[in-house]
Amino acid sequence: MEIFAENQRPDIDNYFMNIAVLVSSRATCLRRKVGAVIVKGKQIVSTGYNGAPQGLPHCLDIGCAREGIPSGERTELCRGAHAEQNAINFAARFGISIEGATVYSTHLPCSWCAKSIINSGIKRVVYLVDYPDQQSKEIMKNIKVERIENFKIINIDAILSTYYQQGLR
Repeated sequence: MEIFAENQRPDIDNYFMNIAVLVSSRATCLRRKVGAVIVKGKQIVSTGYNGAPQGLPHCLDIGCAREGIPSGERTELCRGAHAEQNAINFAARFGISIEGATVYSTHLPCSWCAKSIINSGIKRVVYLVDYPDQQSKEIMKNIKVERIENFKIINIDAILSTYYQQGLR
Protein backbone atom coordinates (compact mmCIF):
# COMPACT_ATOMS: atom_id res chain seq x y z
CA MET A 1 0.00 0.00 0.00
CA GLU A 2 1.33 3.38 -0.96
CA ILE A 3 1.59 6.43 1.29
CA PHE A 4 0.94 9.99 0.13
CA ALA A 5 4.06 12.14 0.02
CA GLU A 6 4.22 14.78 2.75
CA ASN A 7 3.15 17.64 0.47
CA GLN A 8 0.89 15.62 -1.83
CA ARG A 9 -2.81 16.45 -1.70
CA PRO A 10 -5.05 13.34 -1.78
CA ASP A 11 -7.77 13.07 -4.41
CA ILE A 12 -11.33 13.23 -3.06
CA ASP A 13 -11.94 9.46 -3.00
CA ASN A 14 -8.69 8.75 -1.15
CA TYR A 15 -9.43 11.60 1.26
CA PHE A 16 -12.84 10.25 2.29
CA MET A 17 -11.67 6.61 2.30
CA ASN A 18 -8.86 7.53 4.71
CA ILE A 19 -11.50 9.08 6.97
CA ALA A 20 -13.57 5.86 6.74
CA VAL A 21 -10.48 3.89 7.80
CA LEU A 22 -10.04 6.22 10.78
CA VAL A 23 -13.75 5.87 11.68
CA SER A 24 -13.31 2.06 11.67
CA SER A 25 -10.92 2.40 14.62
CA ARG A 26 -14.02 2.94 16.82
CA ALA A 27 -15.56 -0.42 15.81
CA THR A 28 -16.22 -2.87 18.63
CA CYS A 29 -16.64 -6.02 16.52
CA LEU A 30 -14.09 -8.74 17.19
CA ARG A 31 -14.24 -10.09 13.62
CA ARG A 32 -14.11 -7.07 11.35
CA LYS A 33 -13.41 -3.35 11.81
CA VAL A 34 -15.61 -1.44 9.37
CA GLY A 35 -16.04 2.31 8.97
CA ALA A 36 -18.44 4.24 6.74
CA VAL A 37 -18.62 7.90 5.76
CA ILE A 38 -21.61 9.39 3.94
CA VAL A 39 -20.71 12.35 1.76
CA LYS A 40 -23.01 14.76 -0.03
CA GLY A 41 -21.68 17.64 -2.09
CA LYS A 42 -18.12 16.88 -0.93
CA GLN A 43 -19.21 17.33 2.70
CA ILE A 44 -19.37 14.63 5.36
CA VAL A 45 -22.96 14.33 6.57
CA SER A 46 -22.69 11.16 8.68
CA THR A 47 -20.29 8.46 9.84
CA GLY A 48 -20.73 5.01 11.33
CA TYR A 49 -18.78 2.00 12.50
CA ASN A 50 -19.85 -1.51 13.41
CA GLY A 51 -20.75 -2.25 16.99
CA ALA A 52 -23.54 -2.94 19.44
CA PRO A 53 -26.54 -0.58 19.51
CA GLN A 54 -26.36 2.28 22.01
CA GLY A 55 -26.60 1.14 25.60
CA LEU A 56 -25.96 -2.53 24.88
CA PRO A 57 -22.74 -4.38 25.74
CA HIS A 58 -20.03 -4.44 23.09
CA CYS A 59 -18.52 -7.62 21.69
CA LEU A 60 -15.12 -6.33 22.85
CA ASP A 61 -16.46 -6.60 26.40
CA ILE A 62 -18.55 -9.80 26.34
CA GLY A 63 -17.37 -11.74 23.29
CA CYS A 64 -18.79 -12.49 19.87
CA ALA A 65 -22.18 -14.21 19.72
CA ARG A 66 -21.06 -15.85 16.46
CA GLU A 67 -17.80 -17.29 17.80
CA GLY A 68 -16.84 -20.39 15.80
CA ILE A 69 -19.42 -19.75 13.08
CA PRO A 70 -17.96 -19.26 9.57
CA SER A 71 -18.04 -15.78 8.04
CA GLY A 72 -21.31 -15.02 6.30
CA GLU A 73 -23.29 -17.69 8.16
CA ARG A 74 -25.91 -17.16 10.88
CA THR A 75 -25.52 -13.39 10.64
CA GLU A 76 -28.85 -12.97 12.46
CA LEU A 77 -27.01 -13.91 15.68
CA CYS A 78 -24.75 -10.86 15.46
CA ARG A 79 -25.56 -8.31 18.16
CA GLY A 80 -23.85 -5.48 16.28
CA ALA A 81 -25.16 -2.93 13.83
CA HIS A 82 -23.09 -2.49 10.69
CA ALA A 83 -21.15 0.66 9.86
CA GLU A 84 -23.30 1.57 6.87
CA GLN A 85 -26.51 0.99 8.88
CA ASN A 86 -25.22 3.20 11.68
CA ALA A 87 -24.23 6.00 9.29
CA ILE A 88 -27.67 5.89 7.61
CA ASN A 89 -29.47 5.72 10.97
CA PHE A 90 -27.54 8.66 12.41
CA ALA A 91 -28.36 10.78 9.35
CA ALA A 92 -32.05 9.90 9.72
CA ARG A 93 -31.99 10.54 13.46
CA PHE A 94 -30.79 14.09 12.90
CA GLY A 95 -32.97 14.80 9.85
CA ILE A 96 -30.12 14.85 7.32
CA SER A 97 -31.06 13.96 3.75
CA ILE A 98 -28.67 11.52 2.10
CA GLU A 99 -30.56 11.37 -1.21
CA GLY A 100 -27.96 11.25 -3.99
CA ALA A 101 -25.05 10.86 -1.56
CA THR A 102 -21.95 8.67 -1.73
CA VAL A 103 -21.01 6.21 1.00
CA TYR A 104 -17.33 5.39 1.50
CA SER A 105 -17.02 2.06 3.30
CA THR A 106 -13.88 0.21 4.26
CA HIS A 107 -15.59 -3.01 3.07
CA LEU A 108 -18.09 -3.89 0.36
CA PRO A 109 -21.47 -3.56 2.11
CA CYS A 110 -23.26 -6.82 2.94
CA SER A 111 -26.65 -7.58 1.40
CA TRP A 112 -28.52 -6.22 4.46
CA CYS A 113 -26.66 -2.90 4.26
CA ALA A 114 -27.05 -2.85 0.46
CA LYS A 115 -30.84 -2.84 0.92
CA SER A 116 -30.61 0.10 3.33
CA ILE A 117 -28.28 1.94 0.96
CA ILE A 118 -30.74 1.54 -1.93
CA ASN A 119 -33.76 2.57 0.15
CA SER A 120 -31.98 5.59 1.63
CA GLY A 121 -31.33 7.09 -1.82
CA ILE A 122 -27.53 6.77 -1.78
CA LYS A 123 -26.38 6.67 -5.41
CA ARG A 124 -22.70 5.72 -5.15
CA VAL A 125 -20.74 3.23 -3.04
CA VAL A 126 -16.94 3.32 -2.84
CA TYR A 127 -15.25 0.52 -0.93
CA LEU A 128 -11.73 -0.65 -0.13
CA VAL A 129 -11.91 -4.36 0.83
CA ASP A 130 -14.08 -6.99 -0.84
CA TYR A 131 -16.67 -8.89 1.20
CA PRO A 132 -17.84 -12.40 0.21
CA ASP A 133 -21.47 -11.50 -0.54
CA GLN A 134 -22.43 -11.81 -4.21
CA GLN A 135 -26.06 -10.96 -3.40
CA SER A 136 -24.88 -7.53 -2.27
CA LYS A 137 -23.50 -6.66 -5.70
CA GLU A 138 -26.70 -7.89 -7.34
CA ILE A 139 -28.85 -5.73 -5.03
CA MET A 140 -26.76 -2.64 -5.82
CA LYS A 141 -26.59 -3.22 -9.60
CA ASN A 142 -28.56 -0.03 -10.36
CA ILE A 143 -26.26 2.31 -8.48
CA LYS A 144 -22.58 3.04 -8.96
CA VAL A 145 -20.44 0.62 -6.91
CA GLU A 146 -16.69 0.82 -7.24
CA ARG A 147 -13.67 -0.54 -5.47
CA ILE A 148 -11.17 2.24 -4.89
CA GLU A 149 -8.12 1.82 -7.09
CA ASN A 150 -4.66 2.99 -6.08
CA PHE A 151 -5.61 3.57 -2.45
CA LYS A 152 -2.97 5.56 -0.62
CA ILE A 153 -2.68 6.14 3.09
CA ILE A 154 -2.43 9.71 4.31
CA ASN A 155 0.75 10.01 6.36
CA ILE A 156 -0.79 11.23 9.61
CA ASP A 157 2.56 10.96 11.42
CA ALA A 158 4.07 13.58 9.13
CA ILE A 159 1.07 15.85 9.65
CA LEU A 160 1.14 15.45 13.43
CA SER A 161 4.89 16.06 13.61
CA THR A 162 4.26 19.46 12.00
CA TYR A 163 1.77 20.29 14.77
CA TYR A 164 4.21 19.13 17.44
CA GLN A 165 6.87 21.36 15.92
CA GLN A 166 4.39 24.25 16.16
CA GLY A 167 3.83 23.71 19.86
CA LEU A 168 1.14 21.02 20.22
CA ARG A 169 2.01 18.96 23.29
